[in-house]
Amino acid sequence: QVQLVESGGGLVQAGDSLRLSCAASGRTVSSFAMAWFRQAPGKEREFLAATSWAGVKYYADTVRGRFTISRDNTKNTVYLQINSAKPEDTAVYYCAAGGIGTMHRGIVAYWGQGTQVTVSS
Repeated sequence: QVQLVESGGGLVQAGDSLRLSCAASGRTVSSFAMAWFRQAPGKEREFLAATSWAGVKYYADTVRGRFTISRDNTKNTVYLQINSAKPEDTAVYYCAAGGIGTMHRGIVAYWGQGTQVTVSS
């Protein structure tokens, strides 16, 4: 079993930057890659980025260059840096654990509870 706890969400203004954190715990956490998704009101959950614990990274084309995923293996924590935030980034952001080759298709073993990000214009 893997537990994922997100933090760092909140209300920001357009153009601001923020960093989301996801603390992972569980006996087998190191065997999973980690990813971030988001879900805006009325929309499907969207893959954003994924990273293996070895450092392999994937990004959705829609956020490449503006979002950065990183991880601290010593803390079992994954981060999502959001730069130049836009109102359309408003969503609940979810952390996930699963296989590095399948999470971009939404195939996930574990989900966090989500953290709300609201970007005002």
